Amino acid sequence: MVDEVVLTNAMETAWTVYRARHPEVGACDSRRCLLQRHLHRRWEERESDTEELASFGIAYLYRLPRDEC
Repeated sequence: MVDEVVLTNAMETAWTVYRARHPEVGACDSRRCLLQRHLHRRWEERESDTEELASFGIAYLYRLPRDEC
């Protein structure tokens, strides 16, 4: 249960920060799903706290090519 809370909070934080910087990105954009899968894999590889996972998520979103999403 704690793991789910950490992952959910990290994902929501990263997504909110990214969308604040990119208002043209919709709430249901495909990048949200990609972010969720990325953070879940990252969590499985190495347990992290919410802030660390959110940072990884934000960095991941900025690396995604805009034309492929």
